[in-house]
Amino acid sequence: MIGMEMFRTEDWKKEKHVPVIEILDRKDNILTVKVTVGKEIPHPNTTEHHIRYIELFFWPEGEPYPFHIGRSEFNAHGESVKGPNTSTVYTEPIAYFVFKTEKRGKLVAFSYCNIHGLWKSESSI
Repeated sequence: MIGMEMFRTEDWKKEKHVPVIEILDRKDNILTVKVTVGKEIPHPNTTEHHIRYIELFFWPEGEPYPFHIGRSEFNAHGESVKGPNTSTVYTEPIAYFVFKTEKRGKLVAFSYCNIHGLWKSESSI
């Protein structure tokens, strides 16, 4: 992996792995944030190929380190005791995070695809 970036980034309208950050509400310094993988182009959700988790960080302006807001894991991908893709239970890679801050800064979201690795996107608030 020499020379390869650990986190991949692309335009989320062209690439199905990029986490899309949406600020749904900001009231009394409480933010409600939705992070989706596969907003424009659906990501496969099979036992063999799926999004395992989404994480969200907030990096306030002027601070040396980001705050880890949370992690949402997606653990049902159609597998069952009968084998791969034999159940009807599939979790969708959509996560909601609610947190309070008075500061401006940057939201950083990471998603992990079991085949294509780590993906990152950022959004200023």
